[in-house]
Amino acid sequence: MPVDTAASTKFSPRQSAVLGEALRLLVEGGDKALTTSGLARAANCSKESLYKWFGDRDGLLAAMISFQQSKVRTADRSGERLTLETLREHLDVFARDLLEVLAGDVSLALNRLAIGQSSRDGSKLGKLLLEHGRREIDRRARALIETGKRSGLLRFDDADDAYHTLYGLVVSDLHVRMLLGEQGPKDNTRQARKAVDAFLILHGTQKGSQETA
Repeated sequence: MPVDTAASTKFSPRQSAVLGEALRLLVEGGDKALTTSGLARAANCSKESLYKWFGDRDGLLAAMISFQQSKVRTADRSGERLTLETLREHLDVFARDLLEVLAGDVSLALNRLAIGQSSRDGSKLGKLLLEHGRREIDRRARALIETGKRSGLLRFDDADDAYHTLYGLVVSDLHVRMLLGEQGPKDNTRQARKAVDAFLILHGTQKGSQETA
């Protein structure tokens, strides 16, 4: 299964377990439940370890967001020449993971909290979500489609425009609707496959289109 190796090795298994507990506390109890003392008790670790690993509260939030975004897998293979089959597989995994993460309780809780804090002076959660979440996902997925172009399977003038087309096809307005309480897609696999098919029709090369047919 394709993964971004840098993202998957950023945290040790113990740190990952602690971040999982931090996210659970946030989902179940909101912002007020995420305290150093509470996390230390829930994760069965010392407060000193938390400060050593993550620094202050902003550092912990950044790590939580980074841990969450790493669940959206991409292939970090900039030197590899892809085939149409492997490119489609990587895009399918990315699209399916993206939908699953965005529809999850953790992502919805983080985004709702950031929206609720957006009018407060000094609130940094929205900025952290962009810097350590969305932009990291964007960077890794953009690298994948750039590899697809170098492999002769995709064509586009601007990688950012092509990536935003892919993101829009996958997510559409689903995330906004889910933030407002609507249920996510019943079948992420089907939604992801439809989005990837549409993206390849728009940006696939003639060679790739013929192979698909």
